[in-house]
Amino acid sequence: MSKTVAIAGLGAIGLPVARALDEGITGLRLIGVSSHDPAKARARMADFQTEPPLMDFAQLAEADIVVEAAPASVFEQIAVPALQAGRIFVPASAGSLLPRMHLAKLAVQTGARIVVPTGAIAGLDAVRAAAEGPVESVSIEMRKPPVGLAGAPFLLRHGIDVLDLTEPLLVFDGTALDAAAGFPANVNVAAALALAGIGPIRTKVKIWADPFATRNVHTITVEAEAARFTISIENVPSAENPRTGRLAGLSVIACLRGLVSTLRVGS
Repeated sequence: MSKTVAIAGLGAIGLPVARALDEGITGLRLIGVSSHDPAKARARMADFQTEPPLMDFAQLAEADIVVEAAPASVFEQIAVPALQAGRIFVPASAGSLLPRMHLAKLAVQTGARIVVPTGAIAGLDAVRAAAEGPVESVSIEMRKPPVGLAGAPFLLRHGIDVLDLTEPLLVFDGTALDAAAGFPANVNVAAALALAGIGPIRTKVKIWADPFATRNVHTITVEAEAARFTISIENVPSAENPRTGRLAGLSVIACLRGLVSTLRVGS
């Protein structure tokens, strides 16, 4: 029997996921979506084979799997009903989950599951494996085009203007927890890394606004007893939302396939 899926948000991540489900993924069936702009949502789904109904956040919990791909401001409105109903909750916004770990306790109480996609990052399996033993340090350095960082709460709070840069500027150097609070739309990669590894306090983050960058570049360095490794990935920003890499939506699709696949590669 197929598992049902509902998606919160039809932007740079949610729309590709909805489209893939509409085109057909064995074992999965899209039964609803939510959007803050119903008219725009219907227009975006005009070419779907079967247009799913629009739902409010609470109704999304009727599905077996609830995918969150919406602004951080409504994260809990999507997560809480899904977790209370014991569903599988797939947050694309790992950065919004990081400061809300009370939701993990709710999942324990109800039997729900929270499955975080790898997003625009490579090597989380290796990080997770290394974290089964002693780990000295985990860090990530992020370089993004300034337009993808503009408007972040941390920049506004400190009066940092990144749009007129003529050279790269280090705009943040701290923990993954603080990065999630200061850059809620930018650090899903760092949040996923922290959750997979040694936690949001010990995971260190540097964020550069780079006027010469055309891609979102993430470089991860891990020092562990079992291994020492560095991983670098360059993601093409989404045309719709430069804060999001194109790989993010594909990662959610791969995550959903893994939830119903009889053969799954990766720990």
